[in-house]
Amino acid sequence: MPTSKKRLIEIRQMSGIDMSDIDELGDEFFKRAILGKPGEDVVASVKDAFRAIPSVSVNYSSNGKSTKANELGMRVMQERAYEKRGEQYLLIKSPPASGKSRALMFIALDKLNNQGIKKAIIVVPEKSIGASFNNEPLTEYGFYWDWVVQPKWNLCNSPGEDGGKVNSVKAFLESYDKTLVCTHATFRFAVDKFGVELFDDCLIAVDEFHHVSANPDNKLGLHLGEFIKRDRVHIVAMTGSYFRGDAEAVLSPQDEGKFETVTYTYYEQLNGYEYLKTLDLGYYFYSGSYIDEISEVLDTRLKTIIHIPNVNSRESTQRGKTTEVSEILGVMGEWKGKDPLTGFDIVVTADNRTLKVADLVDDGPDRHAKVLTALKDPTQKNNRDHVDVIIALGMAKEGFDWIWCEHALTIGYRSSLTEIIQIIGRATRDAKGKTHSRFTNLIAEPDASQDKVTDAVNDTLKAIAASLLMEQVLTPKFNFTPKNPQAAPMEGFDYGENGYQPGGNNVGFNENTGQFHIEIKGLVEPKSKDAKRICQEDLNEVITAFVQDKTSIERGLFDDEIIPEELTQIRMGKIVRDRYPELDDGDQEAVRQHAIAAMNMTQQAKQFINEHPDATENGRLGSTAFIQGVRRYVTDVTDLDIDLIDRINPFSEAYAILSKAMTEESLKQVQAIITGKKLTMSAEEARDLARRAVTFKNEHGRLPSLTAADPWEKKMAEGVAYLARMKAEAGRG
Repeated sequence: MPTSKKRLIEIRQMSGIDMSDIDELGDEFFKRAILGKPGEDVVASVKDAFRAIPSVSVNYSSNGKSTKANELGMRVMQERAYEKRGEQYLLIKSPPASGKSRALMFIALDKLNNQGIKKAIIVVPEKSIGASFNNEPLTEYGFYWDWVVQPKWNLCNSPGEDGGKVNSVKAFLESYDKTLVCTHATFRFAVDKFGVELFDDCLIAVDEFHHVSANPDNKLGLHLGEFIKRDRVHIVAMTGSYFRGDAEAVLSPQDEGKFETVTYTYYEQLNGYEYLKTLDLGYYFYSGSYIDEISEVLDTRLKTIIHIPNVNSRESTQRGKTTEVSEILGVMGEWKGKDPLTGFDIVVTADNRTLKVADLVDDGPDRHAKVLTALKDPTQKNNRDHVDVIIALGMAKEGFDWIWCEHALTIGYRSSLTEIIQIIGRATRDAKGKTHSRFTNLIAEPDASQDKVTDAVNDTLKAIAASLLMEQVLTPKFNFTPKNPQAAPMEGFDYGENGYQPGGNNVGFNENTGQFHIEIKGLVEPKSKDAKRICQEDLNEVITAFVQDKTSIERGLFDDEIIPEELTQIRMGKIVRDRYPELDDGDQEAVRQHAIAAMNMTQQAKQFINEHPDATENGRLGSTAFIQGVRRYVTDVTDLDIDLIDRINPFSEAYAILSKAMTEESLKQVQAIITGKKLTMSAEEARDLARRAVTFKNEHGRLPSLTAADPWEKKMAEGVAYLARMKAEAGRG
């Protein structure tokens, strides 16, 4: 571990340790900290700082708003969704633990009792999530009706009493009962067997909607398209991450435009908690076996879920999953056997603490069932000491509820960004005494001597993409408007101590909604209804596609000669055109500008936070640090315009974090592999550059020059020249 003065200062800023004179502490102090030898509390704090360099640290004010219920028993998100209960097609985007299941109950009961809907069918991705829709006595909290599902119609538990689960769906539709819960698979088979017509006048509620895809090979997506085309059902779609790891669209643009969207952001949810104040997200690179380095990021004092790698993955030790679990237990301490009642492993640590570890990897039917039953024991839900660590492989992700989890430690990259969102969601529950939570991704460093070095590089890029996406998801929502003589402040927004300044660089923030208002000179406004919806609701989906674009992230991180506009205008422009081909050129440009502005505002705020330790409270970033960062960036520039934003490489801050997290040798290897690729201009890129050149000519009265000093002007000229050569070659035959 490096112990230079600069590095020690970084550690002090991350850990909040008061070191009036770092030099006096010397290397020996930090060696003690790294080795974990007993000593002052400060040693443990420094050790924590070494364990993982967070790529982002988001802080919240804990104002308690998201946990308070109204007179009908609804929390903020549920009330917001209930206001749209009359919509035929409703999409609810809301993070884990925000109460989506109960929001659906409120909406479904109103549709059944007031809107002429005959049946409500709740569709969940796996059986364990069906428990979220068990009976609820909602009238006890002020609502008009109770939520009741007869045991035989919860097909996540019942085997189906009418010749199997699929036939039971038809039997339910022919019965007098109103509500049914089943898995995505059961529902798909039922639609295949009985057709969409049988479901007329029903509500179909799809939980974890990101499992749907517009790809014709996705059966659930295909069926939903058929339901929408027939237009005889109501649909409520719910998800905490409206994007997919494979970058496929969830719905076709035509179908998506029919949905009314209710958005409740991660920022609103976490800012409104009562206890949780800080969430750290980071990745930690290791070489060799992860077992040898897991102790660097595993703190058994924290309630932890460990997700081990798939046995066929690059990170697996190849010694078998049960062996890996045993080795992890050995890292924690000395194994003392299993609790006969719960099946939990008992481990005693070196400092004589007893840990209860739930092993969900061991798939022996008796042992597995015993552990699962113990974890789901309702009498232990609020008992923080019931279990200390959970080790899982494919479980403890979607729909898994353990409010005490403080650290989600994932070994190896997960191929789906959605899966990462779900894993992080396990650690973002609010619980008494739980003020800090973290997600750490333990990733193998690329090794040039290995055959699969390219796969390792790809995993590294995916980890960075996930980090960038989570930064965007966890921060407040941006509202951008053009800066012009007609510009005016938005009601409910605080524009700082000097207030709104006509013609100035204004940043407003609404604490109640967790939203920014920022004026940008030259910003294109969306005109169509779809474009306005995208700019208001779906910018994160556009940014997701951008950070998943391999060429963008490779060049943005490792190409020293990259011109930022090649990323912000050309690559982002292509992504918007491919994603929204039905929009005209003006609306596509509006979406592009809004998306890149949102991403770069987040990155500039992060840069401010990293460079200004004075923005901290008691050594930790205060709940207003991100807001300060955005405000400082906007007000520090002479004139905030879209051209200035386009000239920022959106990956530059990610590289700064990566350079701290990875060894210099590995970083050079990754850079060599990526820069070694020969990139040539495509015809599509040339056409896009030529379109930008036309805009340049309209603004400057001339075409871009191949000899221009400005690299972006030169690049546009190269695009025009490329097309001219293509045309000449075509003319010569």
